[in-house]
Amino acid sequence: MSHGHSSSEAGIKPGKISSRRLHTGKVIELDVDTVRFPDGSVGEMDIIRHSGASAIVPFLSDPAGGDPQVLLLKQYRYAADQYLYEIPAGRLDKGEDPRDCAVRELREETGCSAERIDFLFTMFTTPGFTDEQIHVFLAVGLQHGEAAREADEFISVETMTLSSALSLIERGDIKDAKTALALLFAAGFRAGL
Repeated sequence: MSHGHSSSEAGIKPGKISSRRLHTGKVIELDVDTVRFPDGSVGEMDIIRHSGASAIVPFLSDPAGGDPQVLLLKQYRYAADQYLYEIPAGRLDKGEDPRDCAVRELREETGCSAERIDFLFTMFTTPGFTDEQIHVFLAVGLQHGEAAREADEFISVETMTLSSALSLIERGDIKDAKTALALLFAAGFRAGL
């Protein structure tokens, strides 16, 4: 319902009134927040707190070249109950710079280091119930090394052209949101496609 004026004109500042912690886990915390909404009403929201993450689109060849090659991970995800194509990504350590996290995750998950890492954009994953943000980077000039995966990471690294990856998105075979958005962003704004 609209009253014909914005919340700032009405003097209402939406936001958190109070918060109650229900659960602290390895990856997330679950809070119930009492919230003032833009129309002045008050309600409760279940909110998952997350430290944030970095993700990285690894190019094996010049992104502005003809049809550049990218590295994708095929990774088992229990929540999805299937293997998913994903770009390398991982959770920020407390106080960690997102670029440092991207460098670390690229090395741990693919065994690669990069000559250059460029920031692309920051996204909310699911703002309806979590404050998680992912900082997305592009890596070029990859050099191969040794991967160092965690015990719960079941990953194979696959090389494909960017156009092949875009076809997987179009067919619905890339279902991971950060991966689809990052590849589409790279193709639309950085690559020569």
